[in-house]
Amino acid sequence: QVQLVESGGGLVQAGGSLRLSCTASGSIFSISTMAWYRQAPGKQREQVAAITRGSMTIYSDSVRGRFTISRDNAKNTVYLQMNSLKPEDTAVYYCKLFGPYDYWGQGTQVTVSS
Repeated sequence: QVQLVESGGGLVQAGGSLRLSCTASGSIFSISTMAWYRQAPGKQREQVAAITRGSMTIYSDSVRGRFTISRDNAKNTVYLQMNSLKPEDTAVYYCKLFGPYDYWGQGTQVTVSS
């Protein structure tokens, strides 16, 4: 059983920065692709960034150049550094582990004020 726990969300002004963390229990973290998703009110959940076990990364067009995903396998943790935040980045952010089953964290709220 894998559990994912996110942290680091909060309220920030436009142009500010936040760093999200997601720590996983279990032994499959280091061999798993991890991703960050977000869901804004009334919208579908969307993937914003992903990182493979070899640390290859992909980003959605809406965050590329502003967000950076990284991982620390020794800590079973994936990060999302979010810079130059915009009000449209406001959402609940979730981390996901791609494994034999897909595992999701509980989400952390990010609110960007204008």
